[in-house]
Amino acid sequence: MTKLAAALCALALFATGAQAQTIKDFLAAAMQKWTAPFEPFQLIGNIYYVGTGGIAVYVIKTSQGLILMDTAMPQSTGMIKDHIAKLGFKVADIKIILNTHAHLDHTGGFAEIKKETGAQLVAGERDKPLLEGGYYPGDEKNEDLAFPAVKVDRTVKEGDKVTLGDVTLTAHATPGHSPGCTSWEMSVKDGDQNREVLFFCSGTVALNRLVGQPTYPGIVDDYRATFAKAKAMKIDVLLGPHPEVYGMQAKRAQMKDGAPNPFVTPGELTTYVTGLSEDFDKQLAKQTAALEQK
Repeated sequence: MTKLAAALCALALFATGAQAQTIKDFLAAAMQKWTAPFEPFQLIGNIYYVGTGGIAVYVIKTSQGLILMDTAMPQSTGMIKDHIAKLGFKVADIKIILNTHAHLDHTGGFAEIKKETGAQLVAGERDKPLLEGGYYPGDEKNEDLAFPAVKVDRTVKEGDKVTLGDVTLTAHATPGHSPGCTSWEMSVKDGDQNREVLFFCSGTVALNRLVGQPTYPGIVDDYRATFAKAKAMKIDVLLGPHPEVYGMQAKRAQMKDGAPNPFVTPGELTTYVTGLSEDFDKQLAKQTAALEQK
């Protein structure tokens, strides 16, 4: 359980940290980790890690170009592009950009990379207004949480597929963390095995208000439906928006030629989401109690 608690990713700290300090102060403290360099590497099959030490960004190689999954803070865009080049890829070959959720730490480079490459941006249907407005839901005027607005070319809902060349990803609507939170599933070759990979959007409460004036209507039901859906999924490789979600750095250190890939961990998603669900219940109870005391 200790490992799980640590895995509730940096954004989970918003839920408590932001109460003790301003969002600006919290972001300043988190920035050291979120912008820390990390050596890019081949994670499994045609999936590559090109993110920072605290924010996950992925490149998926296809027969017709590259798919980019998320970005990081705006100031890390140059680093992300350097990581892509370091792996021998060309930023200009990015044809599709996928988003998991519309928060500033995963959207900061979209506008720049989209302008540079002409890539198509694909995101969850309910996150489109957030991306095109560059704001956090329910806190639209908070400049500390703003990010460069970007046009969404295609929206997806549950079961929609995105294909580029020989790669197809399936969108799973997993709302709660954001209204259009989208997890992406694909298959990869791992030696002579096929592995199911899930880029899990997120399930932390983060800055979200669950009671009183919730961040958006229906948020509590959305979280609970997402937890139930994710627990039922059969996934071999769990990936996420922050390295802590799936112990990226420890697994990276375990990678050795000829050895089983440590990122193949069937059952990890169910265990992780169980922890998220328990944390959600605690946060809901805490917010409810605070509201009743007013």
